[in-house]
Formats: sequence, structure tokens, C-alpha cells
Amino acid sequence: MAHPSQLGFQDAASPVMEELLHFHDHALMIVFLISTLVLYIIVAMVTTKLTNMFLLDSQEIEIIWTILPAIILILIALPSLRILYLMDEINNPHLTVKAIGHQWYWSYEYTDYQEIAFDSYMVPTQDLAPGQFRLLEVDHRMVVPTEAPVRVLVTAEDVLHSWAVPSLGVKMDAVPGRLNQTAFIASRPGVFYGQCSEICGAKHSFMPIVVEAVPLKYFQDWSTLMLEDA
Repeated sequence: MAHPSQLGFQDAASPVMEELLHFHDHALMIVFLISTLVLYIIVAMVTTKLTNMFLLDSQEIEIIWTILPAIILILIALPSLRILYLMDEINNPHLTVKAIGHQWYWSYEYTDYQEIAFDSYMVPTQDLAPGQFRLLEVDHRMVVPTEAPVRVLVTAEDVLHSWAVPSLGVKMDAVPGRLNQTAFIASRPGVFYGQCSEICGAKHSFMPIVVEAVPLKYFQDWSTLMLEDA
């Protein structure tokens, strides 16, 4: 999860998020190179008193500064389009979870199991256990198996919400009357935190999302326990 004074992204917990981090570094390096070049040109133009007639009127330079930005844009666009298509790929999900946004909590339905459904409310500050995070912990976490494709169907019951977990590279709008879908693969066990990312009312900041990724054996034990309690 994020920590105070953090400048970069959270550590990736899914293959898609790893690709997004690599693309961010790739684009940021291009921005740094362009910024350095522009700064050098500005300093050189301000400090030098010499002029060159070939620089003031040159077809070759105009061709270069027209073609070079186009090439740079292509170098940024191609990896970006690749990741966009990767994020839309949903192939044979092993588990489907329906996330429903309410004012102001989330409810989850495991559609592969008829009787696994629960509401997920934020834990009030006075009820937090030692080590739990304020405004981020919930009473019922969304539990998923690691290294397995998970499809999330996202919708809302009342107003617009957004189901977002940065570490997994997932963000999908929850729209009343509409069913959106996204997918992720948790590459390692852990607890990953997110929040509603669409202004949805007075308690918008009090409906966190917690995804707990566990090995398949532990997920089977959890699902069996949930079915027994249902």
C-alpha cells in the first residue's frame, strides 16, 4: 500500500500493473530527455551572442523538428495501446466476483457459489485492531486465489461509484443499471487496499476496498467455511 511522502506507484501485485509501471518509466524517461534538451536550448539561446544564418532559415532543421516529435509519439503510443488491449483481455476466468457499490459500502457476490455473498463496511476508527489501517480496513474482505484469473463484474445500486485497487492495476466505474467487467491476476499473496474513486456523496471517502489474495488451498478452505456459515 501507499506510504507517506511516496513519489512513485505502489508495488505491483499483478502482471498488468507491472506492465503499467514499465510503461510509466518508459514515458518518464522520454519526458526527462525532452525537458533536458529544451532546457539546454533555452540556456544556449539566452547566453550566447552568436547567430548563425543556417540556423535561422534551414529546411533541414524544420524537417527534423517535425519528424522527431512524431517518432517520439509513436514510441509512446505503441506500448500504451498494447497495455490497453492487455487490460481488456479476459480469458477463461477461474473465479467471478460481482462487486456492487452502495452509499456507502460495497457488497460482493461470488457468482460461482450460490450462497457466498456479503456486505463490506469500513471498520470504524474506535473498533480497529492493532496493525489495521484507519479508513482502509473493512469487516469482510474480498478473498481471491493467487495466480488465477479473476473476473470482477462491477455495478452500482444508487449512484456512480468506482472500484479501484492500485496495486492490482484495476479501476472500473460502477454505474447503476450497467454491468462493467474487469479482470486481474494476483501474482503473490497479500492484502491490497483501494478506495472508491468516484465522488459518490457525503461518505465517499468511507467505503474502502480490501482484496486479500491467498493460495488456492486457503481459498478453498475459506469458501468452504463461508458455505457452512450461509
